Amino acid sequence: MTDSRKVVVAENISSNGVIEFHDPWFDPGDQDDSDQLAVVHGHMEAEDALVLGRQTFEDFRGYWPLQTDDATGFTAHLNQVQKYVFSATMGDPGWQNTTVLRGPVDKEVQALKEQPGGEIGVTGSISVVHALMRADLVDEYRLFVYPVLTSRGRNLVPDGMSMGRLSLTESCSFRSGVVLLTYTRS
Repeated sequence: MTDSRKVVVAENISSNGVIEFHDPWFDPGDQDDSDQLAVVHGHMEAEDALVLGRQTFEDFRGYWPLQTDDATGFTAHLNQVQKYVFSATMGDPGWQNTTVLRGPVDKEVQALKEQPGGEIGVTGSISVVHALMRADLVDEYRLFVYPVLTSRGRNLVPDGMSMGRLSLTESCSFRSGVVLLTYTRS
């Protein structure tokens, strides 16, 4: 058996499990988030592929490439990283280093896992994340838990599914009140 690349789901999440943003709860505001940004930079260094659903891809493409003085490093990383977007109808993705994937999520991501390289990141993209969870292809969850409760939006775990075999491998809190919880499959 060969070693496969790790699929890492990184999500901003409310304290009660919501990952869909109907309200701006995921923005800590004007607080100093340099400690959190330092951790995220480490994650970006390990990631050489990013898998996105079409809506998240279009949201990112409509914002990040247009940033000219981004001190966070997100723009540089997102422009450079190999992006894979799931879409049945997209032609030219209009963003460098992007490949459109049309096949079933589980088969396409399994093929990516078998290629050499670093981590395969997934963020946002709720439908893609749910498909990966159902196919048991997620190796690690990095959950940035925000100190809010909300009743609006979809949860990380799809309806009818339980995730009972996870091990906490890291936890750290940030000045903003956000807590990073990292889980791997047991």
